[in-house]
Amino acid sequence: MNILVIGSGGREHALAWQCAKDDTVKNVYVAPGNAGTALEPKCQNVILDDTNGEHSGVIEFCQANAIDMVIVGPEAPLVTGIVDACRDAGIKAWGPTAYCAQLEGSKTFAKEFMAQNNIPTAAYQGFTDAAAAKAYIDEQGAPIVIKADGLAAGKGVIVAETIEQAYEAIDDMLADNKFGDAGSRVVIEQFLQGEEASFICMIDGDNILPMATSQDHKRAYEGDTGPNTGGMGAYSPAPVVTQTVHDKVMAKVIQPVVDAMKAAGHPYTGFLYAGLMIDKSGDPYVIEFNCRFGDPETQPILMRLQSSMVDLVAQGLAGQLPSAAKWDARPALGIVIASKGYPESSSKGDVIAGLPKLDTDNASSVKVFHAGTAFSDAEAQDQNANHQKEVVTNGGRVLCVTALADNISDAQQAALAVTGAISFDGAQYRRDIGHHAIARENSRS
Repeated sequence: MNILVIGSGGREHALAWQCAKDDTVKNVYVAPGNAGTALEPKCQNVILDDTNGEHSGVIEFCQANAIDMVIVGPEAPLVTGIVDACRDAGIKAWGPTAYCAQLEGSKTFAKEFMAQNNIPTAAYQGFTDAAAAKAYIDEQGAPIVIKADGLAAGKGVIVAETIEQAYEAIDDMLADNKFGDAGSRVVIEQFLQGEEASFICMIDGDNILPMATSQDHKRAYEGDTGPNTGGMGAYSPAPVVTQTVHDKVMAKVIQPVVDAMKAAGHPYTGFLYAGLMIDKSGDPYVIEFNCRFGDPETQPILMRLQSSMVDLVAQGLAGQLPSAAKWDARPALGIVIASKGYPESSSKGDVIAGLPKLDTDNASSVKVFHAGTAFSDAEAQDQNANHQKEVVTNGGRVLCVTALADNISDAQQAALAVTGAISFDGAQYRRDIGHHAIARENSRS
């Protein structure tokens, strides 16, 4: 079996690694991939010309290389219809159609969809005019949440603690065009209090397979402070998602999405990510929808997955998803190492030292997933040659060091030990990933 994974981040490295472990898989191509995917057994990075917006490069590659399934990692190609294009060409692709991907591609679409289908979420208003947006902020007060309407790589969300910060966010998005077209419209939301959790499912149009729960850490600095990022680390499972909360999420959030999309004539297929706020009563509220596996949640979740990811996707493509998968009972925790300046900027070309050797990495309970990495010779594609080349930074979030252990505290310490041995100019990471779960562990001891 030949598989094509679309994307270049830590999520795609984890997906490719899981797929390559399956005995039925001959080749896993990753487009464009990173240094980590280039080094994985049975994996090969490929550069596809897909700049015309019609995804013809992907389709031509699949047809020329007998690709049995395409797994789409990031949101941008989903929003522009890569799954639709593949299906039209007779290629099996795992992900939502462009219509369904609007749940992530447009905050306005998502909020209106939730309102129409009674899915719990924060009160909101949408704006294109800065003066009107500021007047609404004056009425609502702070703290308040400002979101760019479109795709902004996970960074178009500002939690404003003061009116002044909210004004600044409005000016950045609507007046100064900080997020380009993504910020030409903003959604202003009520600030929700509680504990966040990531609830990710596989959906085949009818059947729902909940993945292991997880919790992301969006803020850049320890203590959940600083600017929002694409995610500085995650762990699985999330203790805040009790069985009671799980059942509420399925009944009030996930099932209504599946039912409404099917009723609209656009059955939802692929991964669905509900970013949730769980309040003190254990009631879930949707902060955001993503139409793909979360990053960095994918890394600890897939460290725990014992079922075959290839089998699960194949069953999903056939409309026969099982209701449950097999999981390692141990928790997993991933720490993101980001480059200098992240999230405001990123650094490229800084040599990364201290990476574990791949064979040791695979044999242990710690796995280093690559995200923003490349080789010093970017043109190299030969796996043996790549082992001799320096790995350098190539983006904002560079690596995700992920560990499995008997408890979250031990997983955190195992991940920190490997993280501390890795270095490059300007490397930054949080040392408190998993602090909510660790506090729960300590309270029980």
